[in-house]
Amino acid sequence: MNIEKKLKGLLERVSYARDILGGAPRPELDAFTTEISEFSKKNSDLSEELKNRALDSLDARLIAMESAIDTQLTAMDKVRIVRHPQRACLKDILENVYDNYTEIGGQDEHSIDPGMLIARAYITRRRGKKIINQPVMVVGQEKGHGEEFRNGGSIKPWGNSKALKYMKVAAREQIPIHAYVNTPGSYPVEDFPGAAQQIAENIYEMAGLPVPIIAIFSEGGSGGAEAIGMADKRLMLSHGYYSVISPEGAAAIEGRIRGSQRAPVELIESCALAQRITAQDNLKNGYIDEIIEEPPLGVRADHFDFYKQVREQIVRATDEVSLGVRGVRLFRAMAMRHFKRHTDIIVRWSLNETARERLIAKRFKKYRKLAQHAYKDNRSLMDKLTATSSGIVSNTSSLLMYGLVKPFRQRIGRIVEEATDEIHVVTGKVDSIVKTALKKVGIKAEGDKQKEMELTGLSTTQATEPAVTSDNGYISPQANIDREVTCPHASKRGCLDIWAKDLFTDFAGVCPHCGYNFPMEYQWYLHNLFDKGSLREFNRDIAAGNPTKFPNFEARLDAAKEKTGLQSSCMTFNASLEGINVTCATLIANFRGGSVGAAEGEKFIRALELAQTKHQPFLAYVHGTAGIRIQEGVNGLIQMPRCTMAVRKYIEEGGLYIVLYDTNSYAGPVASFLGCSPYQYAVRSSRLGFAGPGVIKETTGIEIPPDYHNCYKGLSRGHIQGVWSRKDIRKNLHQAFLTIGGRNLYYR
Repeated sequence: MNIEKKLKGLLERVSYARDILGGAPRPELDAFTTEISEFSKKNSDLSEELKNRALDSLDARLIAMESAIDTQLTAMDKVRIVRHPQRACLKDILENVYDNYTEIGGQDEHSIDPGMLIARAYITRRRGKKIINQPVMVVGQEKGHGEEFRNGGSIKPWGNSKALKYMKVAAREQIPIHAYVNTPGSYPVEDFPGAAQQIAENIYEMAGLPVPIIAIFSEGGSGGAEAIGMADKRLMLSHGYYSVISPEGAAAIEGRIRGSQRAPVELIESCALAQRITAQDNLKNGYIDEIIEEPPLGVRADHFDFYKQVREQIVRATDEVSLGVRGVRLFRAMAMRHFKRHTDIIVRWSLNETARERLIAKRFKKYRKLAQHAYKDNRSLMDKLTATSSGIVSNTSSLLMYGLVKPFRQRIGRIVEEATDEIHVVTGKVDSIVKTALKKVGIKAEGDKQKEMELTGLSTTQATEPAVTSDNGYISPQANIDREVTCPHASKRGCLDIWAKDLFTDFAGVCPHCGYNFPMEYQWYLHNLFDKGSLREFNRDIAAGNPTKFPNFEARLDAAKEKTGLQSSCMTFNASLEGINVTCATLIANFRGGSVGAAEGEKFIRALELAQTKHQPFLAYVHGTAGIRIQEGVNGLIQMPRCTMAVRKYIEEGGLYIVLYDTNSYAGPVASFLGCSPYQYAVRSSRLGFAGPGVIKETTGIEIPPDYHNCYKGLSRGHIQGVWSRKDIRKNLHQAFLTIGGRNLYYR
């Protein structure tokens, strides 16, 4: 019986190897399978001991074959490894890495989202005879152990919400967070709170959690990975992958696959390679900090030596993060640098207030430095020197004005206000007695009528400059077409045909009958939203590049640059609106669908930093975005946490951040640095969400209704706070700046 069991085990290992190789021919595996199947017949005359020796020899040969195959694995082979049902899952890690744990937030299928597993766990460490139990909060996607209700680790919005809830609990309890990322991507559902909105909230809140966060990546799929992946230390399993989109999804986009068609295997393989998705690629680019080596062909549930290694590396990573922000740490830091094993070194994972502040500041610096190699800075030396000197001047004047003068004025102002209010108690009483006496003799006090009008009369608005019209600048090319335009809602609402010239000039692209907003070019907004002659673009020559050397992409980028006259899909500028100075970043749909890569992310961050220095409100106008640029791989994906951290820093410093969506806005930007704004608005007839209709059908098989991404749906579930007609944008933005921002247009 023992012989048969060993033979079966060998066959299962061969079958596993074939699975991860995707059916590629391997003569050595074929020969080995034949040898195993004929083993009993050929060795029937041998004793039990000799048969076991022969099996041990076969086992050694298979181990050698597995090691040889492991050195030849392609990127797509590693994708198949992380997706294989035999791969070690989060519950295996909880059982074998931690000394004790309790699952919280629901269990198995009786949970708000069974795919997101939360556990309060302990790691026990010894120092001599003393035992120290160090608590951690474990969050992560679980695929196995009841996979029928785990949804393949594809998490719904409420699952990510559950993870955030318990990460906040960890912050309150001052214990580290260990996040295990093992997801093909989030489930693209727009039910409340919406996939994009919840991921944006997770990233925003994780950026400010004052406890050490360690992330361990196995399968890091797009926004689903970023929902719990922001960390002070990011480790990755050696056979894992971390990518902006699955290789199949990238191949479908590259090959323009539609409907029920499938992308060719060769294209999928080339996309997996070109996107640089492996652990080794991500370590080289700086997006992870360390690699946890797996056994040949990937870790499976019974590889117990591997769990010891995981334990050592996550303990070490947590120690390093904690020591990195602590005060007295000299000898322990030296020991950790020079000795790989440091089981006798005890590091307390709780942090004091100063250390927590350092931790968050260090986290921001870490992400700010990422992806600096992934864009092209085409500015001349003179432009760079000018920008640097301008930045020094702006920072100095900002420090003087807002760091010294303004606090002093505010302090004096508060003293004066307090004194005035105290005096008013006395003078008000005297004034009341005098007025009462005057009324008795029939004399009405001067000024009463004016005060009465202030309380009961209608307010009057100050005269402002009229909006700049297309007659003074930009005229839409659509207005030059000699034809009548039919509104898409004509059959339902009885809209009459409109002459193109009238529609795209006098009517601003808005149907006069039903209010439908036809798409307009981004230039229309530049000329009609802002005061005439006030727009000043900066960082124009930071250009989109091809950091992964994706095949044929350089030529497509050059074509987009030539066609649009832009260097990237993000345009950053200073302008004024009704005399209010604002900093603006615009994502332009004309350039590669408004997709975001390293250049766009860098420009967005620099614009936020400038707005913070100048103490100006920040407007993100989204003419349209298709998401993260897939050809840039993780260089693009990392812009989600990078830009979100910059937004958080700007808001916490007192900035007013407003987002306005137009046309179609989807995926990564909406699920991060756009979706985290507390003030989001949309142009009527726009569409926004986490994934487009085609992606939803491809990933879930569900046909969605035509209005699924309608801006009013986003309004109803709280994603956006208002829907505006294009004709009212200038007026509404002005009102928003005055009422939300207050007199100074900058909080606090």
